[in-house]
Amino acid sequence: MDNIEAAYLGVIRVLHGVSLEVGDGKIVALIGANGGGKTTTLKAISGLLSTEQGQIRSGEILLDDKRIDRLAPEAIAKMGISQVMEGRHVLEHLTVEENLRVGAYRRSDRAGVKADLEQVYTYFPRIREYRKRVSGYLSGGEQQMLVIGRALMADPRLMLLDEPSLGLAPIMVREIFDIIKRINEERGVAMLLVEQNVKAALGIADHGYVMENGKIVLDEPADRLRDNEDVKEFYMGISAGGSRKNYRELKHYRRRKRWLS
Repeated sequence: MDNIEAAYLGVIRVLHGVSLEVGDGKIVALIGANGGGKTTTLKAISGLLSTEQGQIRSGEILLDDKRIDRLAPEAIAKMGISQVMEGRHVLEHLTVEENLRVGAYRRSDRAGVKADLEQVYTYFPRIREYRKRVSGYLSGGEQQMLVIGRALMADPRLMLLDEPSLGLAPIMVREIFDIIKRINEERGVAMLLVEQNVKAALGIADHGYVMENGKIVLDEPADRLRDNEDVKEFYMGISAGGSRKNYRELKHYRRRKRWLS
């Protein structure tokens, strides 16, 4: 993403010159307070912003030096970008396996689809057990596994993950993040991860960006962000004084607008 400005209904500005990069096979975490523009960032990349009366007003989004911000969502999906949306969004009246096969709708390689279906069941043994069950009856954690598996069935190069830990018990969160990391390592799928569980996100990411009010205010390798005292205080709840602050209230934070450097 290079200097992206985005708005809803033509007037409600949400993204203010956002630039970020996801390298091949890398996991990048995008963290920040609720309402800061993180989900809008993902929808700008996947093309779903246009389906919600949103518009990219300036800047560009590139995949392998090819501009994609003017393409329809289905065209972007065909180029290898899959989004796992917040709130899971399973097709509730279809079985688990039918949901997974929907993810492969654009593929014609039957052998590859069969192999990937088996691999998804290997990653998520729990949903193998329920492959004939109507997906609306799965637990929240099982539904999260299903939608990640469904996105993987598209054989993506880049997965956009929006709050995969939302509403899940801690033990399920650890399991989900372990599998996300395993998918990245074994399949080389790049990932852009939006997550409120900052500790978990930075624990598997290679690089991280902090977003406040539609702007990137800090970006560093994930291990450095984990050790950053401000990130600990504002996003991990680790504060000597016990008070919570916001990046915009800080005079000494670094506004790192990479496109101006």
